[in-house]
Amino acid sequence: MEKTALLFAGQGAQTVGMGRELASGSATAREWFAKANEVLGFDLTRIAFEGPESELTRTENAQPAIYLVSWVALALLRERVPDLAFGATAGLSLGEFTALAAAGALGFEDGLRVVRLRGRFMQEACEVTRGGMAAIIGLGEEGTRAVCAEAGVELANLNCPGQLVISGEAGAVARACELAKARGAKRALPLPVAGAYHSRLMSAAQPKLAEVLNGVALRTPEVEVISNVTAQPHEEPEAIRRRLVEQVTSSVLWEASMRRLLAEGYRRFIELGPGSALAGFMKRIEPAAAVTSVADPAGLEATVQALAG
Repeated sequence: MEKTALLFAGQGAQTVGMGRELASGSATAREWFAKANEVLGFDLTRIAFEGPESELTRTENAQPAIYLVSWVALALLRERVPDLAFGATAGLSLGEFTALAAAGALGFEDGLRVVRLRGRFMQEACEVTRGGMAAIIGLGEEGTRAVCAEAGVELANLNCPGQLVISGEAGAVARACELAKARGAKRALPLPVAGAYHSRLMSAAQPKLAEVLNGVALRTPEVEVISNVTAQPHEEPEAIRRRLVEQVTSSVLWEASMRRLLAEGYRRFIELGPGSALAGFMKRIEPAAAVTSVADPAGLEATVQALAG
């Protein structure tokens, strides 16, 4: 049997209407959405299903909404495939919390509360800094690092070959984009985000997140969970806490994380949550890997059939 790993969506995957089709066809999904509303004390489900987009894209709403839809996708997959077996999980930034929950290291409700607060703390950091992010395509890691050093920005995401994301003060990001294009980047695209995620401009969020995590029960994961910060498996609970705080300002080593799993023999990957960005990254990292995405009933059915086959 092929070794299977679960991948969980990160911020930026949100879209108005996400999860609505899953809920319309499943009582189980509706129960999870109702539970989330109860835990948080407001109607997160309405924001995910109906928007408006400006409300959903607020970091404090987007993060718990993506976490919730990703969890529901996993719950429905487990319902359809009761003997679902996976040996590892990973999640992009925010998705790392879902990955930890799926691996039994973090309770669903605790995870939901934490990512809501994480989003709020990051939103607050965005509001007191003037930051931005941009995707640099086709320049390579070495060239992008040189541009970052010259412009005074940071390398935020190493997603897949040819696609890197930079982060920092908005004017410096604009300068970095010009430098990147002048040095041969195919594209340098400013991203529609609220601030400079995974850069030192987010450091104000770290002590607040650390305090929240100190009050949350964490357990040693039941399966490997790959850390964004190290591209290595998480260890015991105190180390997990430290890594999750570091992650707020550290680079997301996504490509290295996937190559770690590939080196361990994983060849089937199931993306859970809105969008299909992680499947797209994997196609660039290892085209031969089998990847399916569960964001809606069609994706769920395709994944069930793939597992059965």
